[in-house]
Amino acid sequence: MDRTAQLIARPAEYAVAYDPAAPPGPPHLGAPAPGTPHLAALRRRAAHVLAGNWTGTSTVPSPGLYPHQWSWDSAFIAIGLRHVSPRRAQTELETLLDAQWGDGRIPHIVFNPSVPLDAYFPSPDFWRSSTAGRAAGAPRTVQTSGIVQPPVHALAAWLVHCADPGLSRARGFLTRVYPRLAAWHRYLLHRRDLGGGGLVSVVHPWEQGMDNAPSWDAPLARVAPAPARSFRRADLDHGAPEDRPTDLDYGRYVRLAAEYRDGGYRDDGVRDDGVREDGVRDGANHGVRARDGAHRDGAHRDTRDSGHRDGRKPDARRQDARAQDGRTQGVRHEGRPGGGGDDAGGRRAGGTEFAVEDPAFNALLIASEHALARIATELGATGTARHARAERLTAALVERLWDPTEGMFFCRDLRGGDPDPGRRPLTGALVPERGVSGLVPLLLPGLPREVAAALIRTLRGPHFGLGTATRLAPSYDLLGEAFDPHRYWRGPAWFNTSWLLERGLRLHGDQRDADALRRAVLDIADTSDFAEYVDPYTGEACGATGFSWTAALTLDLLHDGTTSGTGVMAGPGIPASGTDITALKGGDRG
Repeated sequence: MDRTAQLIARPAEYAVAYDPAAPPGPPHLGAPAPGTPHLAALRRRAAHVLAGNWTGTSTVPSPGLYPHQWSWDSAFIAIGLRHVSPRRAQTELETLLDAQWGDGRIPHIVFNPSVPLDAYFPSPDFWRSSTAGRAAGAPRTVQTSGIVQPPVHALAAWLVHCADPGLSRARGFLTRVYPRLAAWHRYLLHRRDLGGGGLVSVVHPWEQGMDNAPSWDAPLARVAPAPARSFRRADLDHGAPEDRPTDLDYGRYVRLAAEYRDGGYRDDGVRDDGVREDGVRDGANHGVRARDGAHRDGAHRDTRDSGHRDGRKPDARRQDARAQDGRTQGVRHEGRPGGGGDDAGGRRAGGTEFAVEDPAFNALLIASEHALARIATELGATGTARHARAERLTAALVERLWDPTEGMFFCRDLRGGDPDPGRRPLTGALVPERGVSGLVPLLLPGLPREVAAALIRTLRGPHFGLGTATRLAPSYDLLGEAFDPHRYWRGPAWFNTSWLLERGLRLHGDQRDADALRRAVLDIADTSDFAEYVDPYTGEACGATGFSWTAALTLDLLHDGTTSGTGVMAGPGIPASGTDITALKGGDRG
């Protein structure tokens, strides 16, 4: 039986994944139990971070450092914020969705007009969304970027609804966000299937969220950098150069973004059939317009660095593709395969030299597709077609990105290693870098059992060392040549990926490791002062402190006893007393 057949034959487990019962044993922390004053204090401190970073319509990831609203940050923030203010959590998502483009995309940054242009680069005058993005339906009254970030939003919306269903129904929250979320998924599935194999591609490293991961080194090596004199790096005002991307790689990031912008943010050569998946009215693909008006801030990280690759011997099955990819650092690739060849301007189909199918991005889309099915059911329609599509996407994920020899998923570089650029689906080449992105699919309920078991072994094994060498999952292979414990996504541990892995471990029955990871997240969030990321060996704080998604996901794990044990739990948020939380709840209405 092939993998697709295994997935289809496997009994549906949506209820297990999306409405789990509370874990066995004593209650955890809906409201901190007697005798746990340190956890009650941790909850107050986490709520205080979110109160301090709230702007009135959204939450900045870190004041000063990231002064705008970032897309997947806001989704993770809403997941935690729902426990202290479901109303604010709804507003967080609504503010982001107000900046959605007419083609359905949710931009990765929504800019705060009160912030000086030189406070962050690339700034609004670089992206020029209202002019360069006009054909794609960019909103006229708010400035945004033109690229996207991982689609955690439907998952967040469902969890926010579950925190206070009465408030959600009274405000019509799901009724209003569902069409926008459906259009967002449609954009990704119909416009970004650049390889023709059913998976979504990212067209810039920033889109995947793990900005400078070593998985991007080979695809980026083909990109001619923008001249250093053509931009000013505001990120160096906030961090040591040795912890940031090199000027060469930053120039490549800028070049990719500028070419995508200059092409009108087009995603060429991709299907757009407008297929409807359920009975909920969600509008046509081009019918979504961002509401004129509101918008403020939020925020996130800039870019990261490049480095050398692992150097481990690839298995024989991938040997040929990698050889054709020419993975040696610095090699320029002239005969690049693409989705239908160059257009008149010399750019690749899909608008970019860079097109990569990433496991975490697609896994989060699948999780959110299951969540959209739950939303559809809540609104009186059927979610069956969406659940089925999530299963088909899971099958495609396993078929295209799973390596059974290595026991994890890998990125597929669509522009590398394919001798026939006209074939469909594009073969490209798997990128032989072990990153945490390749473990995130553990979050999915439809994985074959042997795949889930292998992912857990890899997570515990020498390359990630969870539970032995490390307490939180490192972002990159501990044994990889590019590993650096302090360099953003090239080794440090991040709280959002550990949260996703904790959900996945619990979903697939590994309660012991899930409990240990949960304790580690809470302990290290506490001792690091809610750091942006940490050294995976020592837990030393790196980047910003008082970071919003760290505080938010701490709150979510503190509520484990009432809200679940998987990444898509449902349950009531339990308000607590205290000045910080009371201040945060200020504008709530029942």
